[in-house]
Amino acid sequence: MRRLDRLSIGGLACLAVLVLFALGSLVGAGGDPDAIVGPRLRPPGPGWWLGTDNLGRSVLPRVMEGVGTTLLLSSIAVLVTAVLSAAFGILAGYRGGYLNELVMRLVEVLYSFPAIVLAILVAAVLGPGQTAALASIVLVTIPLMTRLVRAAAVAVAQRDYVTSAVISGARLPRVLVRHVLPNVAGTIAVQGTYALSVGIAVEGGLSFLGFGVQPPQASLGVLIQQGGTYMIAAPWLILGPGVVLVAAILAINVVGDGLRDRLEPRETRSLT
Repeated sequence: MRRLDRLSIGGLACLAVLVLFALGSLVGAGGDPDAIVGPRLRPPGPGWWLGTDNLGRSVLPRVMEGVGTTLLLSSIAVLVTAVLSAAFGILAGYRGGYLNELVMRLVEVLYSFPAIVLAILVAAVLGPGQTAALASIVLVTIPLMTRLVRAAAVAVAQRDYVTSAVISGARLPRVLVRHVLPNVAGTIAVQGTYALSVGIAVEGGLSFLGFGVQPPQASLGVLIQQGGTYMIAAPWLILGPGVVLVAAILAINVVGDGLRDRLEPRETRSLT
């Protein structure tokens, strides 16, 4: 925290608020998201601070539930991506040869697809729902992270302490876990934040198109899609989840920039 700049600390604070927002929905802090609390399509006011939707439900608890759903799905998917990318990237970078060629060719095939097209293809195969959203985020985010982890592992594998460990008789798993993994952890952390922002955008896009989270469960993409129908008559329906979605992506990218500047100082922006 002391080494992060003020902008990154602000991003962390924004993320903390969103997490508290999501946790609040679990304990019913904002109310029942499915309860009808007033007339239909009422603007923000006492009793419904973000207005009511087309069924008379308060928008606030639904946005809180949507934040929780989107963050949870994206976080789980990025954790899976980080584990797979670390395993494939480190093995490909350290071992080289045919394993490296196989991993990189598979990664390039996935990377060649536009993100939303690949996500829709996955959803078409698996069917709409949370499983499709998770698989889509993993397949969209794994190519870039694997490439960067592999590049970092290639550089680490050529260092003297790795060579010394091999000469001393250390086995491959020990070399990878003890010497290579800790030295590419910074790359994984930085790319993990970027992957999380991409995951949130992919989940929102899929749910907006009807391929992700399905109603009556709320996610930010679902709420934006539902609010788009009443964008002229009730703009608050799309404004609340839209602002939260943008804020989450911006905050995560700001935190990622701060981590990159601290964990990978050679990759910082020039001062000139």
